[in-house]
Amino acid sequence: MSEQREPQEQPEELETGNEAAPEADGDHPGEGDTEARLQELEALAEERRDQALRAQAELENQRRRFERELENAHKYAMEKFASEMLEVGDSLEMGLKAARETQDVERIIEGAELTLKNLTKVFDKFGIQAEDPTGQRFDPERHQAMSMQEDPENPPNTVVATMQKGYMLQDRVLRPAMVVVSKAPTSPNIDESA
Repeated sequence: MSEQREPQEQPEELETGNEAAPEADGDHPGEGDTEARLQELEALAEERRDQALRAQAELENQRRRFERELENAHKYAMEKFASEMLEVGDSLEMGLKAARETQDVERIIEGAELTLKNLTKVFDKFGIQAEDPTGQRFDPERHQAMSMQEDPENPPNTVVATMQKGYMLQDRVLRPAMVVVSKAPTSPNIDESA
């Protein structure tokens, strides 16, 4: 019973301790503090709501901006490469014009070589490598076998000729090389009846 009495005594002490302030204000005990606290919490809640709305709007703006940038990246990804290729196209046009105006084969060959050199420079700049796998082991991931031929000088599955170069972009195959692959020579028929 004494345990029940102590909790009752404590609220009475609190009430008596707070009685002096309300008498001076003429309000009920603690009502002014509660009202002020409520207004403070409402202001804080409104501030947090405003911050959340601003953060949400900022995220939405960022999402739209990223979508626009991604769309432009897809749309104009080839812009640098294409502008570099214009120079190669110009070189080809000048070479054709020169070929029509002259019978000098050496000048035509020289122009074609310069154009090819220019094209190779552009390919190197953008990470495109030509691949001539002659003499290498056949790789079905990078080579396309067009035919097979017996070749006693090379082990089977060796590329003995490249019909068309392959091209790689960084580590990805753009176009496989078209190749001729060696196979083991067939043994002559042995006459078992003898």
